[in-house]
Parts: sequence; structure tokens; C-alpha cells
Amino acid sequence: MTEVFKGSFTQQEPIPEEGIEAAVRVMRHGRLHRYNTAPGEIAETVLLEEEFAAMVGAKYCLAVASGGYAMATALRALGVTPGTPVLTNAFTLAPVPGAIAAVGGVPVFVGVTEDLTIDLKDLEAKAGRASVLLLSHMRGHLADIERLLSICDRAGITVVEDCAHTMGAAWKGVPSGRSGKVGCYSCQTYKHVNSGEGGFLITDDAEIAARAIMLSGSYMMYERHRAGPPKEVFDLIKYETPNISGRMDNLRAAILRPQLRALPQQRTRWNQRYFEIERGLRDTPGLTVIERPEEETFVGSSIQFLLKDWPGKAIEEVMARAALRGIELKWFGAAEPTGFTSRYDSWRYAPSEPMPSSDAILAGIVDMRVPLTFSLEDCALIARIIRAEVSAVHQAAA
Repeated sequence: MTEVFKGSFTQQEPIPEEGIEAAVRVMRHGRLHRYNTAPGEIAETVLLEEEFAAMVGAKYCLAVASGGYAMATALRALGVTPGTPVLTNAFTLAPVPGAIAAVGGVPVFVGVTEDLTIDLKDLEAKAGRASVLLLSHMRGHLADIERLLSICDRAGITVVEDCAHTMGAAWKGVPSGRSGKVGCYSCQTYKHVNSGEGGFLITDDAEIAARAIMLSGSYMMYERHRAGPPKEVFDLIKYETPNISGRMDNLRAAILRPQLRALPQQRTRWNQRYFEIERGLRDTPGLTVIERPEEETFVGSSIQFLLKDWPGKAIEEVMARAALRGIELKWFGAAEPTGFTSRYDSWRYAPSEPMPSSDAILAGIVDMRVPLTFSLEDCALIARIIRAEVSAVHQAAA
């Protein structure tokens, strides 16, 4: 009998009861705006910022409307202006080059390795072309951070980390987002904490933090940011920094706070599911599993594998056969953007040059979400189905 998976790849777990109760309290009193507080009240957003800063060990934290807004704000705070080149990953998602374009910058794409991390040889070759790197830890894969920082330090490049897929991850015990000058995170529904939309910006740099807070729309209420720098830092920049509103509200902050506290346990649960799928896919003919380095602590909320050197029609056949059995796979090698998948040459607002070695890797990347609503039995079933369909197509081609 042919097995079929009947679960949903887009169904999230419910918001924790503690978060629901906190959200109801905010709705009952009606003070959703972060600066609208009663005497003696500390806004949920303020508490969230303090708690996230403490969690990652950062001096300053700002809660914002989205991860994309966090990245664009970081670039603005660093002085990226129209025409400024900004290095970034060729393998990433559209909000990353979109953040560069939002401030008028020009993306300079850096290649991808078979580990699905930024190609450090290509980064070194292109290091003289920009003074900022917007580093995307795409799909939760961390590059060798020490080597990357060495390249960037020698070239005078400031690193901004896109940690949309690495909240709760680390490299040699250092939390993702703490190696660059600024770390940016997402709280969008399919990320590691869920407020529908939302994000964080963290930094140890007082002036960057002050500029980000002013940019987010603090007006002159910046002293209410307990995870922000002292007043005298704002005095240096408050008249020259525009308001580009993108604040987080107290309702979203209320549902995020208990999720942050649960993140270590959630990471364990995600990785149990990830490894169950990975075990089932190992040694599948024609399929390459992405090996995770020992230095990396990751959060397995999605899984990728390579169908190296496969023709596009064969990959499409695998996806179609898997879909008939309930498995939603995404392919980053498709010529046309589909859903969230796209290639660097899909973003035609950003000039690009061919990268044949990266193109060959992108052509074989297959991606799948791993929601916590899956049981371990579900994950074993999913792996069996993928294995069977990849094997069948590979065997037919042979």
C-alpha cells in the first residue's frame, strides 16, 4: 500500500496560554501602542526588548515591525545611502536584497557553497567592492564565523547579520547575531517565535542603537527604551535622524515573551524532527544530505538536500510525485520564482553577474519546512516518501 502524508506544512502550534492571557490583558486595557502606558506601567514591548537583549547577551535591543524592517534600519543606521554597494548572499530570500534596495543600496551577490553557506573564497575576492556585508544565515546554515570575520576585518567591512532563520542558534557557543556589528531577527509566523510579523535589531554600538530607535519612530520618547543607550547618545543624532516608523506593538510583544522563554526547549523539539528526517534520507541514491559542522548549534525548522547535477525536469518530477503523496517540497533552482523561492538573478532590480559554480548548486537545492506540529512518526513517514520518490526517479534516469 502506498503511504500518503496528510499533515499540513504551514500549520503552526498555538500561541502559549500565557501569551494569550497577556494579549487579552493588553486588548482589555487598549494600550497597544508601545508609548501609550499608564502611570508606573512598563510596556510589554519594553520588557520584551530587555528579555531578548539578555537572552543573546547584547547591550541594546529594538523590537520592530518585521525582520526586513530591522535589516533596512540597520543599513540606514550604518550610513548606507542610494548607490552604496552592499555585499550579500546569492542564496537567500527576497527580503534581504529587498532591504538593501529599500535604502537605495546596490546588492553585490556572493556565491554559495554545497554546505549552503556563503562562499568565503568569493567573499574574499569581492571584499574590495563594498564596506558592508548583509550576511544571510540562509535556512539556518552558519558559515565559519571566525574566518568570515577575519576576511571582513582585513577589508574594513562591517557585518550585519540576517538571523531570520537562526534565532536560538550559535557558532561555538556565540549566539547568532552577536558576531557582526548588528543582528537582525524575524518573528514572522514561519520563524522560531511567532507574532505573525515582527522583528528585533540588536547591537552593542550605542550610536547605531540610538539611530535605529529614532528611525523606528520613537519621536522624542527614546528615554522609554530601557534596552536603549543613554540620553546623551540621542542628543548627538536626534535632529538628523528621520522617523521611518516601524515599531512593534504591545500586542505582539505580549505573545512573544513566553515564546522566547520556551525557545531552548523548542530548539530541542525541532532538532529531534530534523534528525529523524535526515536519518531517513541518508544514503538515498542521487540525494546529498547537508552535513552540519560540529561548531554549529542550529534550529532545524526546515531541512534542505541537494539533487546534484540532476536535470530540471527530473527534479520537477520528484516534486510532483512527492506532492501526490502529501509532501510539499520547494525548489530553489526553478527558472521562475515560486512562492518564497527565488534565485539571485530573479531580482531584476539588482544587477548581477553569472556565478556558474553557485548556479550549479542553486539548481539542485530542495527545501522543506519542518513544523513542530509534525510528530516524529510523521517525520519518519515524510523521509520514507521522499526517499522512495527520489530513488524511483533516479533509477529511471539511470
